[in-house]
Amino acid sequence: MTERENHIQKRRIFTSSGIVSICGIVYQVLYGAAGGYLFGDSTKFYCLTIGLFLSGMGIGAMHSSKFHRHLMSKFVITEYLIALIGGFSIFSVFYIQANFGDSTAKVFLYAIIIITGYLTGLELPLLIRKSEEIDSDLKGSTANVLGWDYVGSLIGTVAFAFWLKPTLGLIKAGFFIAFINIVVALWISFAFKKEIKQNYIRLMGILLTVVIGLGFLYGERYAHTLEQKLYRDPIVFSKDTKYQKIIMTKDTGDLRLYQNGQLQFAESDEHRYHEALVHIPMSLSDKKTNVLVLGGGDGLATRELLKYKEIQKITLVDLDPEMTNLSKENPHLTKLNKNSFHSKKVHIINKDAFNYLKNADDLYDVILVDLPDPNNESLNKLYTWEFYSLVRNHLTPTGLVSIQSTSPVFATAAYWTISNTVKSTGLYVDNYHLDIPSFGNWGFTLASREKFDVENIKLEVKTTYLANEMIASLFYFGKDEDQDITIKGKHVDIPVNSLNRPDLLDLYENAWDYY
Repeated sequence: MTERENHIQKRRIFTSSGIVSICGIVYQVLYGAAGGYLFGDSTKFYCLTIGLFLSGMGIGAMHSSKFHRHLMSKFVITEYLIALIGGFSIFSVFYIQANFGDSTAKVFLYAIIIITGYLTGLELPLLIRKSEEIDSDLKGSTANVLGWDYVGSLIGTVAFAFWLKPTLGLIKAGFFIAFINIVVALWISFAFKKEIKQNYIRLMGILLTVVIGLGFLYGERYAHTLEQKLYRDPIVFSKDTKYQKIIMTKDTGDLRLYQNGQLQFAESDEHRYHEALVHIPMSLSDKKTNVLVLGGGDGLATRELLKYKEIQKITLVDLDPEMTNLSKENPHLTKLNKNSFHSKKVHIINKDAFNYLKNADDLYDVILVDLPDPNNESLNKLYTWEFYSLVRNHLTPTGLVSIQSTSPVFATAAYWTISNTVKSTGLYVDNYHLDIPSFGNWGFTLASREKFDVENIKLEVKTTYLANEMIASLFYFGKDEDQDITIKGKHVDIPVNSLNRPDLLDLYENAWDYY
């Protein structure tokens, strides 16, 4: 070949290395995101994903030294395999989880991570050695291929976080990236036609393009059927937002809302939860004009608050605008929350609760912390000493806060860690719990700057579950529910959860592993 032709071929190799590097890093974060969503504890799963993927890459890179001939043919076949495995990866994990359970799905996903890593590890060495064949400048060839690789990695992570996942979702994102792998492989197969003489290799690429295209068009639709198996009742709404996956199911008289696979409420008994969260602090509070709700994007806590005529303003802070808009517009939710978000008293702010409290100046008579359980790092931040200190600073001198605090039965150490963390901010604390059939026994933390007496609680509004005669009993705990915790004969110290020491996350994950 002429010098010009050599230069063109090298440019094609460098471009290919950049594109396949984008694909490789996207597969990594795609697998990590899928594992975090399906199996929880995203930090551990991301760590395992990175470790397994890089280990696979190392094995692939070492194995590439055994290839001495037909380097570009082997590169094209490698891309086909990555496309086939990576494209169908998330769809297959959904299928296996729905039919064989979490344990089998985890093992399968781990295997996919290692195999994809291995194939990704083959790519760059093959391209580098081909570049060396064209031009003996080893340093220049390696530097250029690796340079494109690192740039491609940045593009891939940014593209996944800001476009692929929010726009396409996990399953379609997998097929989309697989399609890019095939396009690169086909382009190389034609660009290096003198070396890749077998027409069946190009035919394979065309057939795979059709298969991946069908997967992109219909895979998510079929996965919806698979996902249905994970839920007891028929799915009536499903959407991936920027922050979470929202699922609503409905059977006769029982609408259920799930966020990232976790049940948030069941229509049949949500009144028990929301009455306990709202009316205990509201009944104790002397003043009720200004109320803050952190979380509560379903509008159900707000529904209960609007029973108090003296309330002048309710500020609701929920991160996800798609959740609050859904609660405003979806007929299933508006019927249940009684159109509470359409009240002129309600002001919705779509921000992170932590950042809102850092920047806000208002003091509130009552604060309700109606956030999901601390099952990942971003939620754990909202159960720390730092967060509860901000909550304290926004209470009026006699104001009260009520915090949903997970189950004192199923997650005893986690429950009392939340209570201890609130207490460590200098607030006076008491704890209460009740039975909610769809959740089990559920607990709350009640706190104020000043001492309070729960014996003074008298309901002022109409309720469906709570009665004055039973309220005092909610503040008593059985011996296996209190904070004197012993596991395997060893006393468990209750920590204070903080940003620097997020002990609550492990306590929570370990507790729910048994249920």
